[in-house]
Amino acid sequence: MRNNKSMFKKMLSMREFPLLVAIIIGVTGLALYSPTFFTFGNMHSVFLGSSFEAIMVIGMTLLLIQNGIDLSIGSIAGFTGVVVGIALDGGANVPMAIIAGLMAATAVGMCNGFIIAKFKINAMIVTLAMQMIVRGLIFIVTRGVGRPNFPNSYNAIARINIFGLQAPIVYSFVLLIIFGVLFAKSGWFRQFYFIGGNEEAAQLSGIKVAKLRFFAYSFMGFMAGIAGILLAARMGGAIPTQGQGMEMNVIAAAVIGGASISGGEGSVLGSFLGVLVMALVINAFNVIGVDIYWQRTILGSILLLAILTDKFRHRKAS
Repeated sequence: MRNNKSMFKKMLSMREFPLLVAIIIGVTGLALYSPTFFTFGNMHSVFLGSSFEAIMVIGMTLLLIQNGIDLSIGSIAGFTGVVVGIALDGGANVPMAIIAGLMAATAVGMCNGFIIAKFKINAMIVTLAMQMIVRGLIFIVTRGVGRPNFPNSYNAIARINIFGLQAPIVYSFVLLIIFGVLFAKSGWFRQFYFIGGNEEAAQLSGIKVAKLRFFAYSFMGFMAGIAGILLAARMGGAIPTQGQGMEMNVIAAAVIGGASISGGEGSVLGSFLGVLVMALVINAFNVIGVDIYWQRTILGSILLLAILTDKFRHRKAS
């Protein structure tokens, strides 16, 4: 009995618990409003649509934890699909095309990390510039028409069913579990929390801040590459606008999930719940019939509210 009480108190103290309760209440309300909302088909659609952002939010969580941000991830995801298409057109087999795409995505992340860590330039400015550079390269390389009609052997990686679920859902769950455990339990990953909490103190304690920052942006590029590979396979090709705007959804999800814009706080579980909240809100808009032109405004307002809440909470704590 005492163990059960202790476990219940531990659950209540978790930062993610209020968000989980809000999701349960929201889903219950929408299920009562619309009988089709809580069907397997609709829920499967929600998880499938959010699986690509769920993969990228892992990298964004790590960046926010160490007081960073990346506005180029949508462009990186789109660029990955284009590189894959070029490799496939050039005669590469599917594994080699995937490796080429991941290498290209990681290279962009490494460029971000090198500039930010070496020259200590504001991450928002650097990654915004990289967003524009990479998106421009996509249009230059593809001449604005993309790389359509990928072979079925490639598309299968995102279209097959695994345990009755579309593959991207399963891939995202596996990655979320692996890195959720690593972020929470690994001493090496805990260093990023120290950097975000107090960079100067972390430096003085012997933590190699510049190297870890470089790793974080490289890792973000790699995760955006995985999402880009799956997105291109799901769509059956690469178009110039692929991935556009995904960065804001991912940042919003991570902040809603408890990752602080001031650094030092965040979890993969919380960020995933944030992704789920964003996906459920969009799905609810469609069920209720909210005008599509209002949707971005409302989502932006949710993000602003999450940022203000984070700021007030930190001000109160200090």
